[in-house]
Amino acid sequence: MLNNYIKTAIRSLLRHRFFSAINIFGLTVAMALSMIIIMLVADQMMYDRYNTKRDRIYRVNSIPFGQQGEQHTETATSALPLKQELLENHAGIEKVVRIVRGFGNMWLEIEQNVNIPVAGYYVDPEMLDLFEYELEYGDARTALIEPYSVVLTKKAAKKLFRQDNPVGETFKVGKEGPYKVTGVIKETNHKSHIVFDALASIATVKSLEAEGTRKKNLDNWYNYTQGWIYVLLEKGKGPSSMKLALERIEKKYFAVLPKPDTQQKVKYKLQQLMSITPGAFINNPIGPFLPWVFIYFFAGLAGVIMLTSCFNFTNLSIARSLTRAREIGVRKVTGATRAQIFMQFLSESVMVSSIALLGALLILILLKPLMLKLSFARLMNWNLETNYFVFVVFIAFALVVGILAGFFPAVVLSGFQPVKVLKSLGTMKLFSNIGLRKTLLATQFAFSLIFILSVIVVFNQLQLFLRADHGFSMEKKIVVGLSNTSASTLKAELLKYANIENVSAVSHVPAAGSSYGDGYKKSLSEKDWTDLYYYSTDEDYLKNMGLTLVAGKYFSSANGESNKNFIVLSEQALEAFHFKSPSDALGQELIFQKDSTRKQIIGVVKNYNHQMLMEKMQPLALIANPDEYRLLQVKYTGSFDEAGESIKKAWTAVNPSLKVDYKDFDAEVHKLYDVLFGDLVSILSVIAFLAITISCLGLLGMATYATETRIKEISIRKVLGSSDGALVYLLSKGFVAILLIAIAIAVPAAYFINNLWLEELAYHVSVDILTISMGIIALLVFSGLTIGSQTWRAVFVSPVENLKGE
Repeated sequence: MLNNYIKTAIRSLLRHRFFSAINIFGLTVAMALSMIIIMLVADQMMYDRYNTKRDRIYRVNSIPFGQQGEQHTETATSALPLKQELLENHAGIEKVVRIVRGFGNMWLEIEQNVNIPVAGYYVDPEMLDLFEYELEYGDARTALIEPYSVVLTKKAAKKLFRQDNPVGETFKVGKEGPYKVTGVIKETNHKSHIVFDALASIATVKSLEAEGTRKKNLDNWYNYTQGWIYVLLEKGKGPSSMKLALERIEKKYFAVLPKPDTQQKVKYKLQQLMSITPGAFINNPIGPFLPWVFIYFFAGLAGVIMLTSCFNFTNLSIARSLTRAREIGVRKVTGATRAQIFMQFLSESVMVSSIALLGALLILILLKPLMLKLSFARLMNWNLETNYFVFVVFIAFALVVGILAGFFPAVVLSGFQPVKVLKSLGTMKLFSNIGLRKTLLATQFAFSLIFILSVIVVFNQLQLFLRADHGFSMEKKIVVGLSNTSASTLKAELLKYANIENVSAVSHVPAAGSSYGDGYKKSLSEKDWTDLYYYSTDEDYLKNMGLTLVAGKYFSSANGESNKNFIVLSEQALEAFHFKSPSDALGQELIFQKDSTRKQIIGVVKNYNHQMLMEKMQPLALIANPDEYRLLQVKYTGSFDEAGESIKKAWTAVNPSLKVDYKDFDAEVHKLYDVLFGDLVSILSVIAFLAITISCLGLLGMATYATETRIKEISIRKVLGSSDGALVYLLSKGFVAILLIAIAIAVPAAYFINNLWLEELAYHVSVDILTISMGIIALLVFSGLTIGSQTWRAVFVSPVENLKGE
């Protein structure tokens, strides 16, 4: 029986090659896109799955509360003293590991002043056992016990040292060290949400705190941002006992704050290891992770394309029902049951989806390198590996698609009555009064138009971000990473070159997505701190950025170290502190929460967008702290390449052993926009193209079928004198009505959907008449060409050939 189904399915596919090709192509491209989503999800689901203790490992997250008791966003970090408290006073806990930020992420000094960037964390010795990192060289039991001991990944070891086994070698991290290599982690294919090049012993942090080179946080209950806490529960213990322990700790340390003006309450929350990625969106993640909302978004896009292809299959199968009515009638008369006919049509559908699966795999092989080149994919560490599990999912997916696409046509076609279809086959019109096909076609084009309009809106939004005036100068500027180089020394060397106009030392690139932030208040008697974003800048920042000084003065080189005692505010910051005017603020003092120092207001600058344009403009402070300078902003004349050569020469004169790292200022400001919106434009453009292509293929099939089934009617009309234009109008008016219905559905839907996310942005475009018109025109052009290619055939119909048998 199965063999007969397969033979009949092959004959049917070959007999109707055109319709089969449309169905196969549509399912192929849709399945390729869906399979990419499956690979993406599978890639994320593999994180930490290698760990045999994964079901017992939890991360302790923090939920901070404001001065007024308002709950803030959950953060993945927690206070570091939690470790000792949990181990000493609470049962059911086998291990607690602290992971502290701040190791590396700078240039490491290796033999003969060769400098290489490496990033990592300070960790407890139990880290290797908890996360099952196997050492290729070194002893895991002792590798992270002594201060200034470091375990490297195999990749980092190859990058830093020539020999295979670098255990015993030393290097410096900035001014720290020397650090001794005590182990090398074996290279595996395991995926972990914790990404690092090196792990240093947490005993090093104790030494640094004792020396005064690092702020004391290991015993600070009220700093929850410096590290992550992971707990391994004893076998047989559940998270409920752990939650009770955390509640007791909250009552013990946060019921009454010793310094309520500088400390805030925190509530702890457990997060199971396997729920970290994919997981909920939280602050301070330890590494790149994909929130579930993104997976839902991508899955939704793939689902829409997949539904569109299934609609095509259903549409064309029903449209071809008249040509297969005689076959069904004969089969039933000769004894075939409805179930057998149902299985016949379902097997044809599954065969089409199986062929489409092979095509989709080929497309997948071609698309994978392009997908991995996307900035977003590189940021998220995607590798989209295929394994047996993924291939099994692909096959199951193809079967499900085949069944879903063919189920409804199989039900409808197997229900034909043999008497009716054999007796009045020449005059009967199957489904003539059913609007199912038109509904499916209108739905397809509505989805297509929604995607087209969304692509235009996202593109317009990206252009707004790229062309917006931030309120500061971005032209002809280069950002130079300082590494361990002296800002003042390099600055002096750069200014010797004629094409270097101005140089300023800064902590961050403005509006690039990062800055410092802390609390300020006018006096200790005030209850609440006012949060301000701030940048550390030198005396040339004002000129370098092209900012306008509203009142007072800016930092001066003549002031030297005393610049640390001053602060410059934006106009919006004045409003935050309720100063009546810029002149009223001058000379006043603000208390800096970070170190409790007082800073005198010496100037006020005009507001400018120092944050990304997705956020509303916030109050800003500018201070002068050389310890926080990380970059030089270099303003130049002439070409970028010429300025780059001058920077290289200056760098070589100051730091000959280290390779310079410089980038275009404008590109750095707009980098995150390109990652977030540039990739989204690319993805949505591909999906919109696929959606409109699949929809047009379905329309092509329907138009072809309409022309073929009405060929005799067209011939008679031509004999009776009907014009070519009248015939084209006759055949296309039904499709035009479908397109108008699709437009009526899609325009309000696209307007609503896009406004949902646009309203979340501080600066955004609108879904205006021009945008809607462009989308509609694009839809009409594609569909018009598709319909016209078939309806125009009516002009060339030969009445003699088609009516000679009548």
